[in-house]
Amino acid sequence: MFLTLALLRKGIPGKQWIGKYRRPRAITWQMKRNMLKHLEREAENEYWISRPFMTRDQEFCHAAERRAQSWLQIRDSKFSTFPEHKYITDHLSHLNISKKWSS
Repeated sequence: MFLTLALLRKGIPGKQWIGKYRRPRAITWQMKRNMLKHLEREAENEYWISRPFMTRDQEFCHAAERRAQSWLQIRDSKFSTFPEHKYITDHLSHLNISKKWSS
């Protein structure tokens, strides 16, 4: 059936670049060159990733002190902008003009 359709049909139905029966793209020399560059870059990345800079023992908790310092800095910057405590006496002090009921 597929062979009959391929032989008898005049063209690709619908959009020619998408779908199940799409037109195959021609591979150009630029495509080959770009793919080779991509594969070489990937191989180089794999090479450098496979050779760690530090051993596992050196890497364990190597940034703990720096992270603690940065957390303290962030916490202090948040607390510096935090408003001071307000008490209910400050809010209601305008009502305390005369104390006629206490005398």
